[in-house]
Amino acid sequence: MSEVVRVENLIKTYRMGDQEVQALRGVSLAIASGEFVAIMGASGSGKSTFMNILGCLDTPTSGDYFLDNRNVRGLTSDDLAEVRNRKIGFVFQGFNLLPRTKAVENVELPLIYSRVPATERHKRALAALERVGLGGRADHYSNQLSGGQQQRVAIARALINEPAILLADEPTGNLDTTTSQEIMAIFEELHRQGITIVMVTHEPEIADHAGRQVTFRDGLIIDDRNSGTGD
Repeated sequence: MSEVVRVENLIKTYRMGDQEVQALRGVSLAIASGEFVAIMGASGSGKSTFMNILGCLDTPTSGDYFLDNRNVRGLTSDDLAEVRNRKIGFVFQGFNLLPRTKAVENVELPLIYSRVPATERHKRALAALERVGLGGRADHYSNQLSGGQQQRVAIARALINEPAILLADEPTGNLDTTTSQEIMAIFEELHRQGITIVMVTHEPEIADHAGRQVTFRDGLIIDDRNSGTGD
């Protein structure tokens, strides 16, 4: 199976006043196409820094990051923006939807940046909403939707460009237990369809939905195991 992500000896150092803080201290990891990986670790473990680098929202101090066989280290800010839009789908804890905008319009946003014609945008956005079970809510405004429905819209938006990888940062953090399980059922279905998913979570019961669990501590990977679920 081909690799979607490969990082080699990633180091990330932040300067805070006169001190240097090493958020990542030589991380190497490969993620194959179609894997569902949970990234775990306590606050300050380096997992958020790692995800920001995977999402091309931050750059490593040293080391290499290959996304879909392309080394993204050293790309210009414009190139990184293009990679984020075309290769990466983002799902955040806070949904990040435009509140007084219809669900279908929120989903269309990445296609606007890709200069896709309006008719095609609308068609693809409706299909993406159907994919997450929200076809009947396309014309509802974001602030008319429940938290679980808003997260479904966010997932549809993340999928609209058929990205190489879906990055989910605490996707159930703002949801109750029942709704969290509904959202995880969507991720499991996407995984069965062959989508590559990397999800940050601090909740073991959420991580259990992934087929592989990678745990960070003090800027290093201390555990990398297949969970036996999520396959």
